[in-house]
Amino acid sequence: MSDHHDGPDAAHRRPPGMTDTTVEALGALSKALETTERARGHLYAFHQLTGGADFELDRAFDLMHAAGHPQWAERIRREITGRNVIPGHWTFQIIEAYDATYYEPFKATEREARRELADGRDHLYEAELKEERRTRGHPDHTARPDTAPRG
Repeated sequence: MSDHHDGPDAAHRRPPGMTDTTVEALGALSKALETTERARGHLYAFHQLTGGADFELDRAFDLMHAAGHPQWAERIRREITGRNVIPGHWTFQIIEAYDATYYEPFKATEREARRELADGRDHLYEAELKEERRTRGHPDHTARPDTAPRG
């Protein structure tokens, strides 16, 4: 039983008639999307690390030449510098394909499910979990930022 003065704001309260199972299902969908966001971040890390390694090859090329190993310098430039990471793809192309094929449709599906089933409201599962777990009356367990004690 949450009174509107000490509970979540309207954007984080379930619409009338919404079932516990629907709240839980949208929470699971949201959690899956959050995991996908993390995976996408790892793709960007892969992209940046691979690009950084490719640029470091320029230094290796120069140093191999300076050390008197022009055959190794040329092999590095010919075999590795600028090479595809998988056939036909640099890392940016992998990210673009991931975004178009998986990430954007996933985001759109999650957004449309929230819009249709929860009036577009986000994090309902987490808001209800917060209400269950917080200690009412405790200054560090307030329901919303606007109800936090002013120090």
